[in-house]
Amino acid sequence: MLENTNRLDSCFARLRAARKRAFVAYICAGDPTLKKTVDIVLALERAGVDVVELGVPFSDPLADGVVNQMAADRALRAGATTAGVLEMIREVRAHSQIPVVLFTYLNPVYAYGYERFHHDATAAGADGILVLDLPPDEGAENAELKPVPDLRHIQLIAPTSSPERIASIAASAEGFIYYVSRLGVTGAQTEIAGGIAEQVAEIKKVSQVPVCVGFGVSNPGQAAAIASMADGVVVGSAIVKLIEKNGASPDCTASVEAFVKPLVDAVKALP
Repeated sequence: MLENTNRLDSCFARLRAARKRAFVAYICAGDPTLKKTVDIVLALERAGVDVVELGVPFSDPLADGVVNQMAADRALRAGATTAGVLEMIREVRAHSQIPVVLFTYLNPVYAYGYERFHHDATAAGADGILVLDLPPDEGAENAELKPVPDLRHIQLIAPTSSPERIASIAASAEGFIYYVSRLGVTGAQTEIAGGIAEQVAEIKKVSQVPVCVGFGVSNPGQAAAIASMADGVVVGSAIVKLIEKNGASPDCTASVEAFVKPLVDAVKALP
């Protein structure tokens, strides 16, 4: 496993030492604009968020529900590009050292140039990358898709993953493991999925990498309940929906901060 040399590793080491859980927030870069995304990231940090996942806008985000699909579409219509997202991260770094993970599909990365993207993203200030549609074994079998060490490669584990598959994925996991708590696409849910504690325990049997749980978290009670069973919780669609409603308002960043803070507080209050 890689040494704790980047912001993501340092963040989880700090949280572990304090016996606290991580709060990971997802937003789509460029929604409503790249400039406004900088302000939203800073608002998330003020609310107490530990890690920000930035979606790289893509025309065919098949793993995303309608809320995140529409966010990607708005970002693309507003002129967001992959290069523009990296430049936006540079602007964030002028104000903040919050860990940033790029949440993307393979197509934009491959079109940019796989190795070049990793180096440029790191130079811009990104700390990790989650490529939703790149199974870890594909990278091992295709030389041009092998992990580049500049960014921590976050791996996904699903509720249907077998013990053998979990062990295989965990072996190459870096930064944190993203446990997808339910099948299907992203989107807020009224109830949390079952079996989370058991699945997280199975993952932790074969990995020392922190496990964060997402897909469907939308309120403080859900955030705290899920975080209590893992090393952290991921909240995305509920925040993206708020940005959709308030993107044109001058109070957008304040609304995001006000919405996210009670969710973060609920997670940080856990013993």
